[in-house]
Amino acid sequence: MLNRRQFLRRTTGSMLATGLFTHPFLSLAQSYDMIVRGGRVIDPSLHFDDISDVAIAGGRIAEVANNLAAGAAQEIDAAGKLVMPGLLDVHAHYAQDAQGPHICLSDGVTGWVDAGSAGADQIDEVVAIARSAPQPARVLINIGRQGVIPAGDTADLALADVEAAKAAIARNRDYVVGVKARLTAGVTADDVEVLRRAQEAASYFNLPVMIHMGQSATPMGELVAQLKPGDIVTHMFAPPPNAIVDGDGRIFPEILEARRRGIWFDVANGRVDHISWDNFDTVMAAGFWPDTISTDGFSNSRSAPGVIDFPNIMSKFLNFSDMSLSDVVACGTGNASRLFSFLGDKGTLNVGAPADIAILELREGSFEFLDNYEGVRMGGQRLFPFETILAGRRVPRA
Repeated sequence: MLNRRQFLRRTTGSMLATGLFTHPFLSLAQSYDMIVRGGRVIDPSLHFDDISDVAIAGGRIAEVANNLAAGAAQEIDAAGKLVMPGLLDVHAHYAQDAQGPHICLSDGVTGWVDAGSAGADQIDEVVAIARSAPQPARVLINIGRQGVIPAGDTADLALADVEAAKAAIARNRDYVVGVKARLTAGVTADDVEVLRRAQEAASYFNLPVMIHMGQSATPMGELVAQLKPGDIVTHMFAPPPNAIVDGDGRIFPEILEARRRGIWFDVANGRVDHISWDNFDTVMAAGFWPDTISTDGFSNSRSAPGVIDFPNIMSKFLNFSDMSLSDVVACGTGNASRLFSFLGDKGTLNVGAPADIAILELREGSFEFLDNYEGVRMGGQRLFPFETILAGRRVPRA
């Protein structure tokens, strides 16, 4: 990790070389652009959890230390709050309208992936929203060329059009980072064949595939056999038929083997059929914790009691599992940064990293949490968004 002096030397040298030596901080005076003071700083990527100040300069993390004597042009009092890397939502649908990226940003999400809202026929429109988003954003193309449709994305197998997907990816190679296949019975005519076609399109560009599991016609063991390292199983808490656990509550051997091969398992809470408390308890009791937490959220998810926002989904794991706060934060930050290369420098507060920060408030009380089947549980703690900092700048709450 760089200390402050090394960071200043590196930044100063870069500024001199490019003729951008303009910021007063670069005179080596004891000042920064911003300091977030006195919060509980949690960064699992650095194994760090302590009351500290976070200093920002030039849009990047400059120092993390206790009781910084330096001043700053702007300071945020984070006493009593949690300060962590910006949240990374690797399964969302924020590209469905122009407001989605701004709403999730004010909830702490500083990077996201739209998980298959659009197929080849509409991908350009969805990519345009991702391009204009205030935070880094990318999209997965739905192998069904019409995207998510009520009749079923690939209920007509002809919609799983590999050549159309390839052409659409090629047009948007800088923003399409994977292929999505929804494998629920009724959504697809043939889940095995649809997955094969998704892999064909993805492999042509060396991209991952994300499979939407839950209530599939084919057992999960057969489906994950088609996955390659770096692919993602989303909606991992979806209940039977064909969940990732058997009737005795044991994780299927094929699922365990898939994780060993480098397959990722993601939450994607969503609204319908993706998470039940019974199956949640069974999977967590088996010790099969998620690699990443995500929302499957939309721009209007605040009005969906089971979703609301990213911190609400995180809170479910704080209340109803053995995961520690650091474990939960890791699933929404550092772990998620490893799924897609455009997130590679995110999910950390290491010195020199982009100054993307989520400041959350952990409140004690009595809070209601819903699954997707009208199951209600009461929990004693809930995370709420407080402030978001993106590239060193404070974000207004949307």
